[in-house]
Amino acid sequence: MRTIFTFIPAIAIAACLLASCETYRDDFSFSKENLFDGMPYNEKYKEYEENPFLKASEFPQSTFSIDADGASYANARRYIHLGQRPPKASVRTEEYVNYFTYDYPEPASGENVSLSAELTTCPWNGEHHIMRLGIKGKTIPYNELPNSNYVFLIDVSGSMNSPDKLGILKTGFKQLVDELNPGDRVAIVVYAGNVGVLLPSTPATEGKKIKAAIDKLGAGGSTAGAAGIKTAYEIAEENFIKDGNNRIILGTDGDFNVGISSTDELVELIEKKRESGIYLTVLGVGGGNLNDHMMEQIANKGNGNYEYIDNVSEIQKVFINEKSKFYTVAKDAKVQITFNPNKVESYRLIGYENRKLKDEEFEDDEKDGGEIGAGQTITALYELVLTEDVTPERYAQFDFRYKMPKSDTSRPLSLEVNNTPVEFNMATESTRFAIAVAGFGLLMRESEYKGSLNLQMVQGMAESATTFDPHGYRKEFVKMADAVGQIK
Repeated sequence: MRTIFTFIPAIAIAACLLASCETYRDDFSFSKENLFDGMPYNEKYKEYEENPFLKASEFPQSTFSIDADGASYANARRYIHLGQRPPKASVRTEEYVNYFTYDYPEPASGENVSLSAELTTCPWNGEHHIMRLGIKGKTIPYNELPNSNYVFLIDVSGSMNSPDKLGILKTGFKQLVDELNPGDRVAIVVYAGNVGVLLPSTPATEGKKIKAAIDKLGAGGSTAGAAGIKTAYEIAEENFIKDGNNRIILGTDGDFNVGISSTDELVELIEKKRESGIYLTVLGVGGGNLNDHMMEQIANKGNGNYEYIDNVSEIQKVFINEKSKFYTVAKDAKVQITFNPNKVESYRLIGYENRKLKDEEFEDDEKDGGEIGAGQTITALYELVLTEDVTPERYAQFDFRYKMPKSDTSRPLSLEVNNTPVEFNMATESTRFAIAVAGFGLLMRESEYKGSLNLQMVQGMAESATTFDPHGYRKEFVKMADAVGQIK
């Protein structure tokens, strides 16, 4: 059963609690004096039932589309900063895990994706094991990145009139302009009650002109989001760069209320446009009226990704540290695991509830999958109940299909998972940290499968796996897990 979940916090967020304010502290401290009751909050999330355990003898195959988003984790961080646990329906565990980068091998020559796997014991159930699947997109050196045709599609409706919404987007887009290559181009489309082209497609060499246009942005009026999306695609198509990176970056709180505004209708609109070779990145901002469900869905259907910007550090992550994610190296990526019932009694996919596919859709090139950016890593975890069989057989077959950015035909990759399971403390840091974050997700959604998990276990697992931490996000996670324990 799937339902739309509307969250109305008991304690609303004060207008002064903005991403650029002192309230967001590195140590994750918070004060209830900064929160007050009475503001109308109406955030939209979609609740999914957790994946159950399935018998490998009856259902040997498990098929899903990859998920490269990180929005759910950043949104949870916003709630925790404010002294609240995130609403359970907002928790997409795979997005918690994939918020982080993992130390996976580069693809082989001629491929844009690599596969890896590891088996270890399950920390929250001593009779179970965890299978970690790792995927990595090809790293592209900065000087080899293709030219980009960007359209910044910015919501300037009345609901965006706040520093943690339009204000933080303006800061982020200006930082991205500073990172552009000389051959890149930028157009700016704004929408409120009506749609306007604030800046025609302009060479990145005119960075001052582009940033001046961003500085002029102000908010007011209702929200004609669908009309803005249509205009953005038209401009992206007019300035299409063959063999380039053609991408719309939509910044919004998702509060569409003029014209097409239902999620299903917006998804239908996006699905018609995705075959144009133009990718869609969705940036969610603010709180109170955040339409998380809509933004996640249109990003999924628009050959793109969904991120949530909750503070200035996240601007740095999305627009600078991980800008390479804007350059797609693999599209329509799908995973199919075939379990060996001689070795695996039952299994459960942790997360990816809204990414599941029918087994026959794995080889169907008409069926949409997920996208992987340059250098991006994707992780999936299965909790396993193994049989008592000790013969040297494989545990599972890891099959993967993806399309090169300019191809409409998928190509296969495969990996036999025949690793001998190792004790948890002997597993790689990538596996241990991914399991720690997944465990945190289980706790946040109060999962029936959390077993003996508690926050202290999560912190301990994560603290032991922070050697590979290029930008300090793992250490920040440890502090965030500690902060949750302080929430009453």
